[in-house]
Amino acid sequence: MSRWQWLWRRLTRRLWFRAALFTLLAVATALVAAVAEPFIPYKITVRIGAKAVDNILGILASSMLAVTTFSLTTMVSAYSAATSNTTPRATRLVIEDRTAQNAIATFLGSFLFSVAGIVALSTGIYGENGRVILFVVTILVIAGIVVTLLRWIERLSGLGRVEETVARVKEATHQAMQQWMERPHLGARPPVPQPASAHQVFPEERGYLQHVDLGRLSALGEEMGQAVHLLALPGTYLHPHRPLLWMESPCGTDVAKRLRAAFILGSNRSYDQDPRFGLIVLSEIASRALSPAVNDPGTAIGVLAAGGHLLAEWAEGQARVPPEAPLPHVHAPGLSVEDMFDDFFRPIARDGAGMLEVGIRLQKTLRMLAPLGGFRFAARRHSQTALEHSEKALGIASERQILRELALTEPWPAA
Repeated sequence: MSRWQWLWRRLTRRLWFRAALFTLLAVATALVAAVAEPFIPYKITVRIGAKAVDNILGILASSMLAVTTFSLTTMVSAYSAATSNTTPRATRLVIEDRTAQNAIATFLGSFLFSVAGIVALSTGIYGENGRVILFVVTILVIAGIVVTLLRWIERLSGLGRVEETVARVKEATHQAMQQWMERPHLGARPPVPQPASAHQVFPEERGYLQHVDLGRLSALGEEMGQAVHLLALPGTYLHPHRPLLWMESPCGTDVAKRLRAAFILGSNRSYDQDPRFGLIVLSEIASRALSPAVNDPGTAIGVLAAGGHLLAEWAEGQARVPPEAPLPHVHAPGLSVEDMFDDFFRPIARDGAGMLEVGIRLQKTLRMLAPLGGFRFAARRHSQTALEHSEKALGIASERQILRELALTEPWPAA
């Protein structure tokens, strides 16, 4: 994904973007009747009075304003619930909910359509055919409102709830992992050892790496006749003393500036190219649920199931034959299994050590993952670490014995 495609994708996820788009479309639709009237080749005999259309538009304007205000209030409450019940890092996915955005945009657009129609009727710019066209369009708008309202009512049952938020984080993480599985190393070649004579390029600002345009880096490498070796993956916190990449030959100031332009840094991490961030957010949700103030081990068990499913899919994807790298002039590191296990299991093992049911699910999840390719040592290490936490936190010997029997040891138990 190029830099501009990524920026456009982020723009279209904003709530105001859909609302503004629907608003412009609604106003244009209200005014098109006056413009289209002269092009109608036949006389419409149905007579619809301006007052009848005006009454309908008046009802729409007053009701849609109230519905829009109610919907915005509901969304704010859902954002607050997602922040307090899960983690603030998951709120962004709730805000980007397309059903909610479409509902707000439809209600706001319908309100402004009604206002534009009332203003146009009051100025007398509609003729007889124009009023008929406006009436037909108003009926279509009402039908669209009914469909959107029904979908919005159904969506309200899950908006901001813990289970729904976990599902959204899991889906965002799955999409990021799928991108890595389809294009290992993000489409670049595997990394090579960095020689002592390498020339490094450093960023000029600080922040989390949100996106890398590897296509641009490959084009620049081809132009310079040498490979670009990426050192930082999306999710890395960068600063002027941590290099972005290295090259075999030195590059000028202008080339270094063009290389830096392929990187987008921000104050927060992004889900798009960063599967580790999704695993971190899932573990934060589990840790919040395991806190004494919440005391909800069921949510932590659900998170373990979601994370185990994601990691199992990752192992299956790594077992496939990797395709040929489409970007031969770029080398990039891959995702570390150790890092992903640390991101996900370590906080849950620490915060859930005193709950037997959480410990059982954690050990069973690690037993499931251990036989999968590349997970053997990471699974055993985290199983032993979780057992150590539980040995100290559990006060009953029989409960500690249950976890000892489940913990991974040599030889490997069946999944």
